[in-house]
Amino acid sequence: MRRRFGLGSLLVLLAAGAFFLLPLVLTGIFSLWQGGSTYNLATYGKVVNTGAVWTSLLLSLRLTIETAALSLVLLVPAVIVINLRAPRLRAVLEVIAVLPFVVPAIALVAGLTTLYTGPSWLIGTANYLVVPYFIITLPYTYRALDIGIASLDLRTLTEASQSLGASWFQTVVHVVLPNLKAALMGGALLTLTIVMGEYTFAAILLFRTFAVFIADTGQGAITEAAALSLFSFLITWAAMLGVVFSNRRGQTALGGAR
Repeated sequence: MRRRFGLGSLLVLLAAGAFFLLPLVLTGIFSLWQGGSTYNLATYGKVVNTGAVWTSLLLSLRLTIETAALSLVLLVPAVIVINLRAPRLRAVLEVIAVLPFVVPAIALVAGLTTLYTGPSWLIGTANYLVVPYFIITLPYTYRALDIGIASLDLRTLTEASQSLGASWFQTVVHVVLPNLKAALMGGALLTLTIVMGEYTFAAILLFRTFAVFIADTGQGAITEAAALSLFSFLITWAAMLGVVFSNRRGQTALGGAR
């Protein structure tokens, strides 16, 4: 049975759409402005031909991949073990997962800077940003994995696999992970949306990620900064749409065609 939208619902929907889309439209128009009444794509051509744009963008993408990999390597085994072997530790992991919401980014950076001792490939390089990025993405990655595992009959899957002679490692790799594709993809895409827009850690630690480059560009080239901001927002939206579609595919695979 189809639901009919009343006038009030339609007005709320239009207001919400205007609230989110109008700033984007105005930013897009401003990025085309060349002075006076001249509007063209010259700004975008300038941005595309700037090597520093691609350098900062590739850096942010590399950090996204590293952060997502670290999050999945650490959290997937932890969530599986807690669900199967140590359910009493769920409350502990839940508390740890929400701590990034209550610890200010400035305080977190100040604490992390006291740990500036370690291997040269980590300390003093952009790779160090993976540590705070892992912390701030923890709530989202953990929740995506926890929901994904909750949708499975994990105990039955693991017992069936081990009864057929599979080791614990084989069970995780060949049985559990294939059933968590949607959750893994969702966690990785959520990491992308956060890392691409993160500014505080990179700016304080003096690394020029894409968000920092946009802020620096805005100091003297506001139309270029507008174009880059719009591009960053489109990347974020594409990632969020990927989360939605991956969740739908995961639900279809678990529940069958609807």
